[in-house]
Amino acid sequence: MEKDPKYSGDCPDGEDLVMTLELDDGTQLECSVLTIFPVDGKQYIALLPEGPDKEEGDIFFYRYHETPDGQPVLDSIADDDEFEAVIDRYDEILDEAEYDEYVSEEEE
Repeated sequence: MEKDPKYSGDCPDGEDLVMTLELDDGTQLECSVLTIFPVDGKQYIALLPEGPDKEEGDIFFYRYHETPDGQPVLDSIADDDEFEAVIDRYDEILDEAEYDEYVSEEEE
């Protein structure tokens, strides 16, 4: 199911940022923003789908930037090498987070 990365969303105080993707068939899919991170000088975003139709392990990755007035823009990643680099960096981020959590527990 190909996603059309149209954005609508907000970030109420104290809550996670949520984005709504409009799918090719016109349905909308709410996603939590997991993180925004750089790879080779570009920004990328990792989104976790929410709701009853989500499949376990699904994370969507897009190239990310903002318009001059601050509106997020998501672009699909079509190049396999670019996508692999994004996945590799995201895995490193997860590993770093797990290490940081482990170190924090050791210090307590």
